[in-house]
Amino acid sequence: MKQKTKKIGVGIVGGIVLLAGIVMIPYPGPGWLVVFAGLGILSTEFEWAKRTLHYAKGKYDAWQLWLKSQSPVLRAVFWILTALVVVVTIWLLNGYGILNQLLGLGWDWVQSPFIR
Repeated sequence: MKQKTKKIGVGIVGGIVLLAGIVMIPYPGPGWLVVFAGLGILSTEFEWAKRTLHYAKGKYDAWQLWLKSQSPVLRAVFWILTALVVVVTIWLLNGYGILNQLLGLGWDWVQSPFIR
């Protein structure tokens, strides 16, 4: 019973950490680190997670090498698109609308289309 409880606990904690990391991937910060941490937690109890961690780490390393080998223009396009994802997400989640309200700017156009 104790082993089953441990496996369930590891599954819940590892799953939450993994999902949080996946959500963080497109944003500046430790997204991939959190994904790997979640898989690391899960791999203590689940063989599939161990295989996935090894596979994902290899793909991540290959992606980093590929990106470094690209022209500065392509790397700049990648980072601009990443920044665009961040800006649009903050807008959709009404981050700019909250700042607009707090600062009393009166810029209605920064409100999220979901908050009308």
